[in-house]
Amino acid sequence: MASSQRGVRALGCLVVLALAVGAGLGAAYLMGRENGNIAPSALEDRCILTAAGDSVTLDPEQAHYASIIVGTAVRRGLPARAGSIAMATVYQESGIRNLDYGDRDSLGLFQQRPSQGWGSPSEVRDPWYATDAFYDALVEIDGWQTGDINDVAQAVQRSGYPEAYRQHEPNARIIASVLAGRSPQGITCAVRDDAPGDPEGLAASIEKTLGIAVDPGSAIAADPGDDNTRWALAHHAVANAGRYGVSAVQVGDRRWTRSDGSAPAWQPSEEPTDGVVISFR
Repeated sequence: MASSQRGVRALGCLVVLALAVGAGLGAAYLMGRENGNIAPSALEDRCILTAAGDSVTLDPEQAHYASIIVGTAVRRGLPARAGSIAMATVYQESGIRNLDYGDRDSLGLFQQRPSQGWGSPSEVRDPWYATDAFYDALVEIDGWQTGDINDVAQAVQRSGYPEAYRQHEPNARIIASVLAGRSPQGITCAVRDDAPGDPEGLAASIEKTLGIAVDPGSAIAADPGDDNTRWALAHHAVANAGRYGVSAVQVGDRRWTRSDGSAPAWQPSEEPTDGVVISFR
């Protein structure tokens, strides 16, 4: 009888231990996903960005903010390097999340502090405002075009962890290259979001982010002129496919077609387009 009771108690302890370990692993996973250290799995909605044979995976929320951050550099006529510096910064500061909390009064993607003159709390949580504020400060840094990315980011942010941006440089470079249009066919997304097509919403995002005015209709057709800008526009649409109900994006003779739950590759098209054509659900 006593032996049986000990066995029951031992089993109970094992169950409690297993639950505790499971809860701990779950919390660690969620924390890693929140801070950007753990990429979404193949079972989750995700965007895969590839440049020069290397890839990085973001979830749709991160891809949305990344498209704004790098796209704003395109609008301002800044080189892809500016986007690399900005992306290394937001990776470290927020995990590419628009946080409503932070150290002391830090907020938003860049964890900018209203008390330090970055803007009001609502402004620094506006991704377009916050990104413009970052670039305004960046271009005032001597040698930012050629200096070490970590050191330039630190000169802007003045972080208590001055070497922390360095670890994010490889991923930041990939994201900036793709979303600035320097790596054609460089993004694909797997999204299950059943949001209806929203050409007006995407057109507004394109103009606000990239500075390219497009006419929304059942589809969006635009030719911004040069190849880099065409691909920046196309990649912006793919990165936000779930948000705006995008079904396909075509640039010339290359076409990306959304396939719910999978991340399809760009494919040849037998009907080339002039510029970029974006279709909706």
